Amino acid sequence: MSLVETSSIDCVHQRLDRLSSKRKLDDYSSPADDDFSDLVSFRMRKFDQNAFVSCNSPPDSHLERHRVVDARSCPSSCSAESARPDSRLQFFVRMISEGNTLVIHANSDDTVESLHHRIQSITGIPVMEQRLIYRGKQLQWEQSLAECSIQNDAGLQLVGRMRSTEHPAAWRVASEMVSTICRLCRGETFRPLKNIKSQLLEFLMLTPKDDTESAAGHLQVFMSSSAPSALVMLYMSPTKSNKETADDTIRQFLNSSRNLLPKSVQIQCVPIVLEFCKLLSRTDHEDPLYLTCRSTLGSLVENVGVVRASRYCHNSKTLIVVKEILPFVSELASSLSKSLISSMESAGSTGNSLNDGRNLIAGHTLANDVRDFTAFLHPVRSVIMEQVSFHGPISIPLGERGSTNPWYGEEIEFLHGIFIDLLTKMDGCLHKMEQCLAGEGGVDHHTVWPQYLAVLKELNSISKLYHGAEEEFWTFMRRRKIAVCSLMIRYAKRSDDHSWLLEHKDVTDFESRRHLAMMMFPEVKEDYEELHEMLIDRSQLLAESFEYIARAERESLHGGLFMEFKNEEATGPGVLREWFFLVCQEIFNPQNALFVACPNDRRRFFPNPASEVDPMHLQYFRFSGRVIALALMHKVQVGVVFDRVFFLQLAGMDISLEDIQDADPLLYTSCKQILDMDAEFMDSDALGLTFVREIEELGSRRVVELCPGGKNVIVNSKNGDEYVYLLIRHRFVTPTSEQVAQFAGGFADILCNQKLQKFFFQSLELEDLDWMLYGSESAICVDDWKAHTEYNGYKETDPQIFWFWKIVGEMSAEQRKILLFFWTSVKYLPVEGFGGLAPRLYIYKSSEPCVRLPSSHTCFYRLSFPPYPSMAIMEDRLRIITQEHVGCSFGTW
Repeated sequence: MSLVETSSIDCVHQRLDRLSSKRKLDDYSSPADDDFSDLVSFRMRKFDQNAFVSCNSPPDSHLERHRVVDARSCPSSCSAESARPDSRLQFFVRMISEGNTLVIHANSDDTVESLHHRIQSITGIPVMEQRLIYRGKQLQWEQSLAECSIQNDAGLQLVGRMRSTEHPAAWRVASEMVSTICRLCRGETFRPLKNIKSQLLEFLMLTPKDDTESAAGHLQVFMSSSAPSALVMLYMSPTKSNKETADDTIRQFLNSSRNLLPKSVQIQCVPIVLEFCKLLSRTDHEDPLYLTCRSTLGSLVENVGVVRASRYCHNSKTLIVVKEILPFVSELASSLSKSLISSMESAGSTGNSLNDGRNLIAGHTLANDVRDFTAFLHPVRSVIMEQVSFHGPISIPLGERGSTNPWYGEEIEFLHGIFIDLLTKMDGCLHKMEQCLAGEGGVDHHTVWPQYLAVLKELNSISKLYHGAEEEFWTFMRRRKIAVCSLMIRYAKRSDDHSWLLEHKDVTDFESRRHLAMMMFPEVKEDYEELHEMLIDRSQLLAESFEYIARAERESLHGGLFMEFKNEEATGPGVLREWFFLVCQEIFNPQNALFVACPNDRRRFFPNPASEVDPMHLQYFRFSGRVIALALMHKVQVGVVFDRVFFLQLAGMDISLEDIQDADPLLYTSCKQILDMDAEFMDSDALGLTFVREIEELGSRRVVELCPGGKNVIVNSKNGDEYVYLLIRHRFVTPTSEQVAQFAGGFADILCNQKLQKFFFQSLELEDLDWMLYGSESAICVDDWKAHTEYNGYKETDPQIFWFWKIVGEMSAEQRKILLFFWTSVKYLPVEGFGGLAPRLYIYKSSEPCVRLPSSHTCFYRLSFPPYPSMAIMEDRLRIITQEHVGCSFGTW
């Protein structure tokens, strides 16, 4: 059978009139229902580009009286074309007493159900709301037209089922709102009891908050009443007041639905927001209201189930199909591509207010597009990922393999095209950025650069879906390493996920890895009310520090620390830096039995397997983890580093033979010899080794099996690797597993997210952590020191300044360290040298008598001394303060 609609506005006219909770279909499109007659001009056919009619234009009276749908005008052939002539029927379906009449050509063996579906496809009237009456009887779905005795030129009546009264209040409010909108569109002057915004607010307030299914039905009333269509029609009105009213009302829906409704109900608003987007997109994609609706939809779709076709929407969380999202992804990808091209062209166009203003706007626009693109891309990527999880990465072009992914072939190729286009654009953008960083043009703080990382993150996610795409992406990232590292350092935020970058250390350098790792710590705050205060006796440094740090709630350590030594006036950051250095020296002092120094490198430490001699050793390990994390968080170099074995344990990684070289050189050498031995010699049992290990404890020795029955397993050429592996585990992992776990737990207490503890160490190289904890290993450079020092009261040409730097230049390396510590409480410089300290160092002229020694305000990196009359006197005073036993800190706030 075939049905063709002769007017592009019939469908919406009928839908907009289905408002009353008990209205039959006979009432639809009634000329007497003037409140809704003007809405017929708003909806367009899918392919009718000229169907928009002014909302103030009167409807054609002829069409209002009688609309006929004639199958003979159908542009495509239907099943009736091939039917036998004697089974061919032509009959009429009268929709309303004085309204539309459909002329239908059908086969006599067509079912009534198929007729209902045809009527829905043309009129939009849901099948479940239709009833067909012939000769006073309702036609049953399973019957054929012949069984119903329908003959040529028969007349059927289309009436409606009584609408459910489950949400009568919702229907009343929605009907009143649409009625008000229609009257405004006709230009009527009246004073409604409630304005449209009040009616919308009332509708939202009536939404059930605790019943998701009931809320879905309530919000469906908003759609069924065609309220979105009516509001957009009002927005398109040439009358300014109407447009502003619609704009405010639609924005109120977007905002109030998020503020008034719980999250479980908010997702039920997705179809309504989607409808707003579809209607508004037909006018102008740059329309501010459309962009707001699109952004709101993007923020909602992340939590909504997505399927390929509407018939698979079977639960309340599956509200949209992937086809409905693709247009937005395509639109945003196109906008992103254009913005990236524009950013390349304007990278050097700064220097006047006009260009700067344009760049700011471009940066803001790109930020919004990236945010929305990310939101819409997530569900599309998720449905394609379902295919990847079953079949592995997808080959492009699909070709014959397309049959492997029959459900999402179009989406798969569509998304791959976006990936290639944006990757090409980003390559050009980062190349231009590198030119700017090298000083070849432009400035090094372009307004769109902050968005590049977000674009790269999405490209990385897409690349995982396709064969070869991931390697292509990371090859590109390595090629643009300079720009990528700069982006990380400049624009990475604590709230962002950086794991995708830290998993690929070959595209990062030390500075960028350090920066991203530091983002895992809370930001240090200097608010007095949030500081964790400590008052510590130097003579009880370790014990009292333990009480303050180990007993504290982890959250109280995230704000900041305020440190003061008993019976001393000094306070401030300088004293805190001194405390970090001193307490770490105590923690890693071998006499305290917590850690053991590596024989080959006394700076490196790993947990002492015999630490259990102290009953509180595990609590002290957790305390130690907190202190080290706090030192990193406060960017204080403490002069100790971890052995590779300890570092790998904290990262949750396996330990190999090469990793133990510093921790136990003798064991390393022995194992190396075993593995390098001739196979025949090993198999002769000349070594006499079995899978056991001797352990010395408190002066006695005992034998421990490396595996069950190990004393009976002889080491030979076939099991030599396993023997070495088990030996290393029993030497370094098994005896210290509890200590490492407690240290890791304490370290995790200081991180923003405790689950990131292992990833923190995995994201760094051991050398990175060395530089972060120990600092620079180079001797102090006097020229670098001098270059980063400023003067107050003195001039660089004064004799006292000349004498000072001459004396410092003649000091020993150890004296320089002591002087630096006296001046700043910095024992070990950052890896960048004095350039890594903030703020700069200062020398102040004091008004004290020349017999006084120099003094310092370590928190401000300030050294003060009077204008000594001779170089000899100055040298004598500096010699005194560069003795190890002299008090070091004189800082004040």
